[in-house]
Amino acid sequence: MPPSEIICVGELLIDLISTEYTDDFRSADRYQRLPGGSPANLAMNLARLGQPVSLVATVGQDDAGSLLIDAVEESGADTSAVARHEDPTTLILVTKSRAVSNFEPYRLADRQITLEQLRALDLSAARVLHTTAFALSQDPARTSILITMREAAAKGIRLSTDFNYADKIWLDNVALGRKTLEELAGLGAMVKVSEVDFERLFGEMVIDYHSAAKKIKDMGAHLVCLTLGEDGVFVMHDEGTFHLPARKVDVKDTTGAGDAFWSGFLASYNEGLGWECCTRAGRAMAELKLSRVGPVLEDVSVQRLLEE
Repeated sequence: MPPSEIICVGELLIDLISTEYTDDFRSADRYQRLPGGSPANLAMNLARLGQPVSLVATVGQDDAGSLLIDAVEESGADTSAVARHEDPTTLILVTKSRAVSNFEPYRLADRQITLEQLRALDLSAARVLHTTAFALSQDPARTSILITMREAAAKGIRLSTDFNYADKIWLDNVALGRKTLEELAGLGAMVKVSEVDFERLFGEMVIDYHSAAKKIKDMGAHLVCLTLGEDGVFVMHDEGTFHLPARKVDVKDTTGAGDAFWSGFLASYNEGLGWECCTRAGRAMAELKLSRVGPVLEDVSVQRLLEE
């Protein structure tokens, strides 16, 4: 495959999503197995949006790892930088939810992303390099990804990140989590953060959208997208701010909706569109995801999203 324009780095794992709507795992008897991990979801969505995209991740030398690689390849994303490791493939238990899903992670191979793996990337065509708070939460992946992000920013590649923060992922090391994400934002990253993740990261409720977004923008972020569920999304960039309301959707499951939003946003960004068009495309892609359980499987286009 030719060099990719968008490179997603981080977790590729098995999501085990409860088949019943529930808020806790004690009442969940059955689970549906789906490919998951925020960067992997993003890469698969971007491929279905016609974007040249690669995924950098690590899975186990097991059937679960093979299943995941097959799923990413079927989407059209490049998997040549997905490594195999002796640790088993990571899995996460997830509650099926119409609001905010609960999750329990079992971290294994996903954190085994190495600097050698990243140094082998062909960045000659790269316009966006993306990662997540989840991917940055444990070494060796954290150190390897941060070094690569610094080098990419120095080359003029735009960084992108999802602040999908949770204390349990960072082993309750809140100070390290904040320090790491602040450094990434300070490299001029485009930051997507949900209202829930903001509250987890900073320990404060989002009362004023402008103040919350400014807290991250002041770290040095190029742009901040604060996603607000049924209240839409608030965007802060160098030239100003705007709020895009949500539209009514028959919600089947919220898992992966943020990744779907960001894929529509980044696909539009990669096609040279302005911030408001990027956000509208992101909203439309999120609506497609919310209306089903599991990933968006059909090919779509930015043009179609903007017509929704």
